[in-house]
Amino acid sequence: MEKFLQEAKASSRVLGLLSGKEKNRVLREMAKALRNNTDTIVRENAKDMADAETNNLSSALKDRLLLDAARIDAMAVAIEEIAGLKEPVGRVIDGWVTEDGLKIEKVSVPIGVIGIIYESRPNVTSDTAALSFKSSNVCVLKGGKEAQHSNVVIADTLRAVLKANDLPEALISLLPDASREGVDKLIKMDKYVDLIVPRGGEALIRHISANSSVPVVKHDKGQCHTYIDKDAKLNDAIAIAINAKVQRPGVCNAMETLLVDEAIARKALPLLKAAFDDAHTELKGDAKTQKVIDVSNATDADYHTEYLANILNIKVVDGVNGAVEHILEYGSGHSEAIITENITSAELFLNSIDAAAVYVNASTRFTDGGSFGFGAEVGISTNKLHARGPMGIEGLTTYKFKIYGNGQTR
Repeated sequence: MEKFLQEAKASSRVLGLLSGKEKNRVLREMAKALRNNTDTIVRENAKDMADAETNNLSSALKDRLLLDAARIDAMAVAIEEIAGLKEPVGRVIDGWVTEDGLKIEKVSVPIGVIGIIYESRPNVTSDTAALSFKSSNVCVLKGGKEAQHSNVVIADTLRAVLKANDLPEALISLLPDASREGVDKLIKMDKYVDLIVPRGGEALIRHISANSSVPVVKHDKGQCHTYIDKDAKLNDAIAIAINAKVQRPGVCNAMETLLVDEAIARKALPLLKAAFDDAHTELKGDAKTQKVIDVSNATDADYHTEYLANILNIKVVDGVNGAVEHILEYGSGHSEAIITENITSAELFLNSIDAAAVYVNASTRFTDGGSFGFGAEVGISTNKLHARGPMGIEGLTTYKFKIYGNGQTR
């Protein structure tokens, strides 16, 4: 492990000398290589899909895992979009001259070696590798065992492009020891690794946060809520709620709990139930909800659960303040939404909710690097420091101060 990480650290110096133009050329070659290698990637992914069937993975996990020609092309497009982003490194963030005549520049620089630990989705391999390369960072990738064949062939495709350009293959590496013990070693290697980015289940995030001696940017669970206010346009509210839950239930920005203002519960809940029944959503509700519609009981544990499936909790609350109180207790700091035409209620919600993304009259499904205009993302950070929300190129840089003098002493 130490020798492997030494090579990764050493390779970062090579990457730091590449111009933005050179990096973009290599990235476009990577996108082309993915397309040219589509048949091989699909074949290797089929092995993972077969294992998923054998191991009875959920339909949501299998959807995350699947690669076909269209999804591989989307991966290539994402890399091309990353190549088209403005150069993130060497940007002068601020500059000034002190009373002593020192010219100071605050300049963006790469973080260094980034360990990225993720589950299920093999497109994360290409997205994070490309984002890291664009921002002049070395990435050490540890994907989930359920996507092992897919991750290896994607990484090998990208590394072949590095080799063809006389660049160290260590710039994009898969962790050689993918066991729990291997991960535990990685997160202690603060001599060589500068940042750990875990994205996955709650247990994984908790373990890494508690045990890492390397700084961690958490991409925690998406315990997302949508609150329908008494002043909402009900047709819009139903459409937004359906999209937030049903469009892709197995992702972190999907809604897990729907909150409904008590003032409109008797009118809204039957309409919501009919819409969710059409979408084959399993509904759970609190006692007030059960008095209006026939749903199973939602327990306190349910309100803490990220289902990542077509299952939804419903709770009737006492206006905006009731919604805020519920979210403050159960939310994970990811994405929350209010549906209302009342500006005062909207602003109260926006200012009261402590989350990375807070919406008015829109689906939480928009919390995504592409939707925000960042291109691909490393993940959705629920941290408050360094990076928060969709973590794109800028989240993979830090800064240093360059000071220019002409003989000053203190």
